[in-house]
Amino acid sequence: MLDKIITADIINQCRKNINEDPFSNVIRNSIIENGIDKTVLNHSSRVKNVFTFSHEIPTGKITNQEKSGRCWIFAALNTFRYYIAQKINVKDFELSQNYLLFWDKFEKSNYFLETIIETCHEPIDSRIIMWLLKNPIQDGGQWDMLSALVDKYGLVPKYVMPETFNSRNTMRMNHLLTLKLRASAFYLRQMADVQKASEEVLRSEKRHILEEIYSMLVSFLGIPPNHFDFEYRDDDNNYHEDRGLTPLMFYNYYLENKPSEYLSIINAPTADKPFMKTYTVQYLGNVFGGRPVTYLNVDIETLKKLVLVQLKEGEPVWFGCDVGQFSDRESGIMDTELFRYEDALGISFDLDKAGRLDYGESMLTHAMVFTGVHCVDDKPVRWKVENSWSEKSGEKGFFVMTNRWFKEYNYQVVIHKKYLSPELLEAAKQTPIVLKPWDPMGSLAIGCTY
Repeated sequence: MLDKIITADIINQCRKNINEDPFSNVIRNSIIENGIDKTVLNHSSRVKNVFTFSHEIPTGKITNQEKSGRCWIFAALNTFRYYIAQKINVKDFELSQNYLLFWDKFEKSNYFLETIIETCHEPIDSRIIMWLLKNPIQDGGQWDMLSALVDKYGLVPKYVMPETFNSRNTMRMNHLLTLKLRASAFYLRQMADVQKASEEVLRSEKRHILEEIYSMLVSFLGIPPNHFDFEYRDDDNNYHEDRGLTPLMFYNYYLENKPSEYLSIINAPTADKPFMKTYTVQYLGNVFGGRPVTYLNVDIETLKKLVLVQLKEGEPVWFGCDVGQFSDRESGIMDTELFRYEDALGISFDLDKAGRLDYGESMLTHAMVFTGVHCVDDKPVRWKVENSWSEKSGEKGFFVMTNRWFKEYNYQVVIHKKYLSPELLEAAKQTPIVLKPWDPMGSLAIGCTY
């Protein structure tokens, strides 16, 4: 029994260990007074991680997702605007993030309700139902979800559907939408279990629920436009107009590189996910019947080479990472040597990348854009990152990532098919292996700034 409980002997030994190391008390006092990050900050990391890069892509002004989890939308639109800005000769052009947020919330509502109808006879305490109910309308997303949205709804310039209080501060909106969706799930399940309602009847009721959701979204985000006039002055002060456009017309004409032409490539070195296989995640998506979320898993060196090729060709790269690991928001440095936690605490954290995924220590949390790289002897040393946390973070909004950090905490990149080898293209054609909804590769890029 004694080996199962904390005894006085164990506590006394712990106290003895502390007292035998007087130098550690100096570190402990600093941690207690200043916090561990300031105490263990490695200043040499700041010195070596300069914001100078051998290859850079010109970008517009840094964007700001504010108090929302729309990083995946911002990162995608930051890649799109690069191509549109070149086409129209307007460096600081920006697309409407609010427009896609509206349709994402509406489509996610339908997706959730459809999964509730599909699983209506599952026990309420089943793991799948608990998972579906946990967070039905969060801000996060994936590249393929973005692709499904723009293929269906198109794009609009930012001024056509500008930000609102609720697009910048999504917490209360999400709370009320979640409340409505959970109440609707309860009602639909009751109809199925008690009234023995058919799927046709359930979907008829779902349509009424969606009408209410649409009304809520209009109150929070405004009415998405059907038509608009595109008027602008280019950087040479020439006036242009393109009248009577629909969002799809604008998207199809002004964005030549369509998101469907890109593939999501991941590095998940866990035993259950062999490389050169494709994967999807059960119940992960937004547009029902739209493009499914799929990944091709490769080793980390292949992942890096693909990013390097696309950057050197002058194209930005959307990517997903675990931004909270060994990174500093103020300086914008992402470096595994930035904080010397193990040295200060006298312990070790013995988890590799696969272990961190398997044991819940790490997952994809934030999407950003690679816009540069610094190479020495044609090998990457550090990477330039365009973030969406305003110019107040990092170096006027840009971050710098070391090559080691890339290896340990970068999980996904999106690469144009033209940069993939025949072998990779062939591997991407495989029927995806279906992962459980709670698999770490089912995580969504949210990068929330609450």
